[in-house]
Amino acid sequence: MAVDQRPRGPYRRIVLKLSGESFALPGERGICMQEVVDIASQIHRARLQGVEIAVVIGGGNILRGAQFTAGNSSIQEATAHYMGMLATVINGLALQDALESLDCETRLTSTVKMDGVAEPYIRRRARRHLEKGRIVILAGGTGAPFVTTDTAAAQKALELGADVLMKATRVDGVYSDDPEKNPHAVLYQHLRFEQVQEQNLRVMDPTAIAHCMEHDLPILVFNYRQDGNIERAVRGETLGTTVSSTCPADASV
Repeated sequence: MAVDQRPRGPYRRIVLKLSGESFALPGERGICMQEVVDIASQIHRARLQGVEIAVVIGGGNILRGAQFTAGNSSIQEATAHYMGMLATVINGLALQDALESLDCETRLTSTVKMDGVAEPYIRRRARRHLEKGRIVILAGGTGAPFVTTDTAAAQKALELGADVLMKATRVDGVYSDDPEKNPHAVLYQHLRFEQVQEQNLRVMDPTAIAHCMEHDLPILVFNYRQDGNIERAVRGETLGTTVSSTCPADASV
């Protein structure tokens, strides 16, 4: 299917951050391909809006490095983090096949060298893939231990010149408290970076927030489980929570 290369919304290029848990059924581990295909379908429809899309994936559905760092684990913490990076490549392969089953042209890249399954991540090459209309899957985190995939997503968004970093979550945006535990939690429509830091709100990890704040890269946090939300997000429709340098201080929904 031909893609209109002219963006229909406010964004020319985005980086979409997906958690590994989005590839599994709620409360479960591993990979559920139906969940992956559902997300791939949303990404495919968003790409048809003319926006260039790069995707950063977590690996928590398969393995979290932190699970080996507590107690008396015989695995060194750095090794555990590398194991988590490999998990993101497994997820990347699943997403690539799901996208290509929908006739999307993709490239899977990895910051951890594994030429048999993924291209090495090279910034200029990744940008060229985006310019050619390919969906670029960015696996392997930053390639270094002790760094989250949130921070990897922020770094890649800055490297690739994205207009926005979009974080897909299980809830509708950023709340004043955990909405799954507190039914009175308030959903914010707009937040400033300073508010996120001062209130220690759960948006992304502090390093990722600092990167975006320093370079004035807006973050959009929204619920990917509502079908069509990725498409709506790239069109610039009002949904979720926007974090930026200039948002109103007290805006909420």
